[in-house]
Amino acid sequence: MALSSVLSRRPWLGWLLVVGIFGGMVGAGGLLGAWSVICREGRCPSIASLEQYVPRQTSKVYAADGRFITELGLERRTLVRLQEIPKHVRDAVVITEDRRFYSHSGIDYYRVFGALARNVKAGSYVQGFSTITMQLARNVFSDRISREKTLLRKIKEARVARAIEQRYTKDKILELYLNQVYLGNGAYGVETASQRYFGKPVREVSVAEAAVLAGLLKGPERYNPRRFADRAILRRNTVLELMRREGAINDADASLAKAYPLQLAERTESGDVAPYFVEWVRQELEEHFGKGLYDEGYKVYTSLDVDMQGAAERALENQLQAIEAGRHGKYSHLTYEAYLARSAEGGERGAANSPYLQGAFVAVDPRSGAVRAMVGGRDFGDSKFNRAVQALRQPGSTFKPIVYATAVHEGFSPAQIVDDSPISLDQVSGETWSPQNYDMKFMGNIPMRKALYQSRNLAAIRTGMAVGAGSVISMAKRFGITTPIPPYPSIFIGSADVYPVQMIAAYSVFANLGLRTTPHAILKVENADGKVVWQPTTEREAVLSPEESWLMVSMMKDVVVRGTGARIWSSGFHVPAGGKTGTTNDGADVWFIGYTADLVAGVWMGFDKPQKIKANAQGGELASPAWSSFMTEVYRRKPQPPDWPRPDGVVVREIDALSGQLANSSCMTALTTEFFVQGTEPTGTCTDPSPRTLLSTDSVAKLRAKADSTNPFKIPPA
Repeated sequence: MALSSVLSRRPWLGWLLVVGIFGGMVGAGGLLGAWSVICREGRCPSIASLEQYVPRQTSKVYAADGRFITELGLERRTLVRLQEIPKHVRDAVVITEDRRFYSHSGIDYYRVFGALARNVKAGSYVQGFSTITMQLARNVFSDRISREKTLLRKIKEARVARAIEQRYTKDKILELYLNQVYLGNGAYGVETASQRYFGKPVREVSVAEAAVLAGLLKGPERYNPRRFADRAILRRNTVLELMRREGAINDADASLAKAYPLQLAERTESGDVAPYFVEWVRQELEEHFGKGLYDEGYKVYTSLDVDMQGAAERALENQLQAIEAGRHGKYSHLTYEAYLARSAEGGERGAANSPYLQGAFVAVDPRSGAVRAMVGGRDFGDSKFNRAVQALRQPGSTFKPIVYATAVHEGFSPAQIVDDSPISLDQVSGETWSPQNYDMKFMGNIPMRKALYQSRNLAAIRTGMAVGAGSVISMAKRFGITTPIPPYPSIFIGSADVYPVQMIAAYSVFANLGLRTTPHAILKVENADGKVVWQPTTEREAVLSPEESWLMVSMMKDVVVRGTGARIWSSGFHVPAGGKTGTTNDGADVWFIGYTADLVAGVWMGFDKPQKIKANAQGGELASPAWSSFMTEVYRRKPQPPDWPRPDGVVVREIDALSGQLANSSCMTALTTEFFVQGTEPTGTCTDPSPRTLLSTDSVAKLRAKADSTNPFKIPPA
């Protein structure tokens, strides 16, 4: 039986083997033979590169109002000499991470045996024994020493640690470590971390602040003081108590430091702003400037609104935590909090598909396409995958406005009667597709307006089939959707994958009354001399007429006031706004995209590896609260935009809602006011023969004529 198989079932045997190997080191150098095998042919890294630190030249990035955002670069690091690092910072790190650092030779055998006892007792890996020197070896040579919990990694770490100890003094090793270690928020080394958290150089940090920095080593994201202040303070106080016990500080200093309030620098001072947005900008800049981006010291002016960005991050994270806490019903998955706790105890981080609930948020100025806020995930340090611009997700019902916009463009009105009743479509494969509404009920003949604001699937499918898949696909492309959309009826209810940023920006067509703008982040780039070297152009395209767009806005306002997004109105957000909820059939994706006349914003939530979020997951319940929270905060600070003015080409008629025809004295029970593009208003009355509903005989004939030969669905008989 393979050794790996045995160790996977009995992990404590692995720890016995570790002790046997490391115990051999204590004796006659028994590990030398193992090292010669494991490190043959250059498999273990050379330590010569430890002295080859060359800080990267960075470009400065600024928000739309000129505020500093950050410096570009995957690793932001400022090197400092050990003498520039206060003794209380060094003491805090050594006492917390490796209190026998100055007495061992790279491996702390006391910790090896102590870890063995705990891990054998627990029956799993619950405690490691890495020294500062071993951590340095792992961090510097991360490409050569795996971060996985394996015996091979530990042996390599030990080999490199011993080599480091033989070549460098303890002070030099500590200096290298303090400049190399990751401390969260993209900060590498204590100098950068001090600037990012406290807005000052490390030489000026207090004892309390030194303890915060040292506390981050156990879990840079779990103890992030910006996100988890209470937890960071508890960890800080633990470090201070360890320092007191070791005599690094006296009782009075320890008590004073524990009482010291957590005072963090403004985020714009620390360069800790919008990491997913910054990375999106960096990738575009690198594509344009190449590696010169890191050598020329450019000044990059972006569209980011720092205040909106903060509002978006708070709104999204608060709602995700509410879902995980069970406030919207039972939640059975691993929470982000539990994931961080597991990581702090030595669990692996940074998996390709994060196991906790994720989210994305984008806010765009529809008038220009300028992206004002972008959140691509919950933890950039854990996962740099930007779900706002890189993830392909089903949009669900947020796609329906494009279907209805196509119908309005072809002459249908909000009063058009559509059929919300069961339908079965035979596929070429021989299977039958029988879509359902979310509530498993059917409403029969209803106005198109109601079909949209109540998000009826069958009505949307029939509307899409009536105008034709080709027309809807063409319209989606004009709305800015670039991902492939196959000509299947399921696309009418959002089955074709999209990029969230494109789906959200598509709603600029409605906000602008017909004009689409392409989302962008870079306003201009200047070189070191202040000369503009790049200024991207803004792209605009007329998609709908103002009259057609205004009808869509009118219908989508009803989504917010009395439809699937009515939680927004009931929450107190009464700024003129339209929008649409979205939920995929399997409950794996929930959305809300909404807009005012000067701001489009959208939120998506789901797992990286699609799975049901919870029973009865709905965009209106799970996603829309984040949107309304964001918009409410935004409009506390900025003037409320006006309502959309009704174009002259839109006329008003009193109609019978049951028939979609003009009302008369014979049909007063369903009397309503409806809007029409001039020339499409009804001419018959409610007493005329029953009006045509979608998928009548002649509309099916029209659909057959439009049908694409690649469509895997057969058109049902009239």
